[in-house]
Amino acid sequence: MAKKIMVVDDDPVIVKYIVALFRDNGYLTCAASNGLEAYEMLKQEKPDLITLDLEMSEEWGPKFYRRLSKEEEFKDIPVVVVSGLAGRHLSIRKAVAYLGKPFEPAELLDIVKKTLGA
Repeated sequence: MAKKIMVVDDDPVIVKYIVALFRDNGYLTCAASNGLEAYEMLKQEKPDLITLDLEMSEEWGPKFYRRLSKEEEFKDIPVVVVSGLAGRHLSIRKAVAYLGKPFEPAELLDIVKKTLGA
């Protein structure tokens, strides 16, 4: 069964690009434009991995991650930070990887494949 990846970013162009990249490589996807939306979507979608922007309207990535980490059901979902924000490596210490924008699509896919084993 295909693995599901949730893309959380407030830039619709980035979301469309990352979603297309994952779908073209056999992954199921869902997307949210901020942390509040992503948190609600978690319960329905139960993703295997999350790509997370840090600076978004409504709820920033680090706040979403803190809420996610407190939930037994979701705390072990791997998170890949994809952000243009400086110091991004300091914001979510347990992220499996940190990619700056712009990023190389092959690098993101490689991280996802290694993390999910698929």
